[in-house]
Amino acid sequence: MRKLTYPLLFVLISLLVGCSGNSDKLNETNPFLVFDKKVEVFGVMIYGTPNTGMEKVKHAATVMAEYLDNNEDGIVDNPKVVEVLSQRKATLIMFRDEDEQDELFEWNENLNNNYELQNLFHHETHPDGASNEVFDATLEEVHHLILFGGYAHAYPDAFGFQNGTLVALAMDVARGGHFEKIPNPYPASAWYSYDDETCDYGCMIIEYLYWAHTSLLGAQDYPWRLEEIEHEWKLNSADKLRSTDTAIYELLRNPQYELASMLPDGVYEGGEIIVETN
Repeated sequence: MRKLTYPLLFVLISLLVGCSGNSDKLNETNPFLVFDKKVEVFGVMIYGTPNTGMEKVKHAATVMAEYLDNNEDGIVDNPKVVEVLSQRKATLIMFRDEDEQDELFEWNENLNNNYELQNLFHHETHPDGASNEVFDATLEEVHHLILFGGYAHAYPDAFGFQNGTLVALAMDVARGGHFEKIPNPYPASAWYSYDDETCDYGCMIIEYLYWAHTSLLGAQDYPWRLEEIEHEWKLNSADKLRSTDTAIYELLRNPQYELASMLPDGVYEGGEIIVETN
């Protein structure tokens, strides 16, 4: 299969020219003026505010690179997905916290129509999370962007967010039935029971993919982790997933889709990550 590369393999983090500081809101011409850091990883953009640590932005870039180039040979594993991510302007935006996001950024229809956006906060980004018994949300938010911005469009019959796709059919089994709205309560047989009322059916699929894939990769398999997540997700290990949720297990392991088979560890060997400041 043809592999897709980009001229700049080395991931550059640089200060944006013309950053307007904390007082400015979204600018229609350039919606990213409030950020002073940027990274391009295989065509996917990552931006960070002045209050987002440089090491946190670098870590997000590293995790992105590891998900997309999982064997870390400097070449993306699935060119089709990476091409879609680039075409759809997939972008990760990083803020100190939700308050800063609300202060600096306005989500609007024009922005949503032109970009695939996912946020990530400084305070939830933990490069050494597992060793400190705290979960690194980078593993989740970067995964969300890759799946909804890339896989859902590259393979709509398998990963599309509508009823009847392969992932939707698997999720309906995991939830104990097909529910357009959150059931109260979930059936006792459900092992996936996400209960955020703001999350529609498509959103439920995004979260399901995250739980299943990262459990397969070992991200949720810590003694302290299950107690935190079992109200939403019970299959926190690869063994539990394989023995219980056979449909999603086989979908995620299908070599056709070239999904990551190893969990990002925050160290990317496919090229040096260079941090530039001006």
